[in-house]
Amino acid sequence: MAALPDNVLNLLDLDAHAEARLPRPIWAYVSGGVEDGVSLRANRAAFERLHLVPRMLRDVSQRSAAVTLLGQRFAQPFGIAPMGLAALSGFEADLAMARAAQAAGVPFILSGSSLVPMEEVFAVAPNSWFQAYLPGQPERIEALLDRVARAGFRHLVITVDLPVPANRENLTRAGFSIPLKPSMELALDGLRRPRWLFGTLLRTLVQRGMPHFENLLATRNAPVFSRHVERDFINREHLDWTHLAAIRARWPGSLILKGILSPQDARLAQEHGVDAMIVSNHGGRQLDGALPPILALPAIRKAVPEMTLLLDSGVRRGTDVVKALALGADAVLLGRPFNYAAALGGQAGVAQAIDLLAAELHRDLALVGARGCDDLDPSFVVTG
Repeated sequence: MAALPDNVLNLLDLDAHAEARLPRPIWAYVSGGVEDGVSLRANRAAFERLHLVPRMLRDVSQRSAAVTLLGQRFAQPFGIAPMGLAALSGFEADLAMARAAQAAGVPFILSGSSLVPMEEVFAVAPNSWFQAYLPGQPERIEALLDRVARAGFRHLVITVDLPVPANRENLTRAGFSIPLKPSMELALDGLRRPRWLFGTLLRTLVQRGMPHFENLLATRNAPVFSRHVERDFINREHLDWTHLAAIRARWPGSLILKGILSPQDARLAQEHGVDAMIVSNHGGRQLDGALPPILALPAIRKAVPEMTLLLDSGVRRGTDVVKALALGADAVLLGRPFNYAAALGGQAGVAQAIDLLAAELHRDLALVGARGCDDLDPSFVVTG
């Protein structure tokens, strides 16, 4: 029996079902962008302006989508991007996504603003990566790095595009805030969505207790309903490349920067010993009007030709994956669709979503005439 609704045939189909399942404030948090939504729309539009140039009469009968990233072999060139507060969408959504990714052989990145302890996630999915929002004080950075290492993670992702909180006007209109503020509107909205109310919220409270930010610092943080939680999101304005140099000196594993859009920053990151970068505008959730990553990718690949590059923001189809790989990405990451799949169907829903995208990609590789990801290059893409 399918974990997702029968009429979910691709990842884009998940949106409407998730909107119907989730309370309006939670839906707004996951789905929305910032300010006027320019970057949110532009991320998809940029992919749609790219056209594929297929090659014909190439034997594609033995094709494979497998890739190697940072010394690790993955079954697909796509993975699950870090998403904060995912456990508000679906019960133990971080664990559901981590387990499904582990079973499918694709990357999963746990968000630093997740509500499930990193140690618990690593125990069920030891191939997971960890994404951190750096605290503002060096001693807190060091303590967090030590905790991540003790937990067993080998790949550390540092998100660098959030020196200050973004202007999320849509969240104000929808009644979502950090800290979460109980209200009659939120209560009534939950009652209208009993599957979320009983399957996510009440189940979480009964089985796990009040949700906390578990991974922002070296110790457990405030509950999501606490007025003190805001203190954990400030004091990042002064962070610079000297902090990254200190992290590189202390962190023994792979170091990945997330949020790079500039070739100059890509070269600086390489000079500071970074092992990989995620070309990203945070899914259109930080700076409105920021360049879509798929448009930034070619110049960054030219600036750092040997660097491992991943890309997120706007990827929804197998053809999107093909376009990104052809323009220089080694793999791509997707966030919202897997969040929706976890909300709708738990681990089985995420597994089904992975299979949907993998099937598209397997077919699309054949249709463009590629036996594998390494066959793709810029000649397969033109801008319309």
